[in-house]
Amino acid sequence: MIRKILAVLAGYAIFVISSLLLFKLSGQKPHADASMFFKLLTLLYGTCFAALSGYVLGLIAKTSNLNLNYVLAIIIAGFATFSLFSTSGSHWTQLLAIFIFAPTSILAGKLYLNKNINNQL
Repeated sequence: MIRKILAVLAGYAIFVISSLLLFKLSGQKPHADASMFFKLLTLLYGTCFAALSGYVLGLIAKTSNLNLNYVLAIIIAGFATFSLFSTSGSHWTQLLAIFIFAPTSILAGKLYLNKNINNQL
């Protein structure tokens, strides 16, 4: 049980810390409008780290289903939804998190499971 909790926390930490670093190092405010280039960069960057978070969750938890990946996706989308309704300004980052990054963390868990199944054959 502790391993599963730590797996979800590690997955979420990967996602959040990478997001914080992107905005801190770029100087872009997450709730401000951004150029199309930066939005596309964020889409690619966030998708990669969302996938990494879902895959690392699988590595740590060593589960045989996607239940924890669904938990991680709900946490990512939940905090983004809370932020969407509680902040002002542009909401493009929250929408990316809800509709792209959260589902990507599930797909990465599926990739992890498929890799393990293929390794056992």
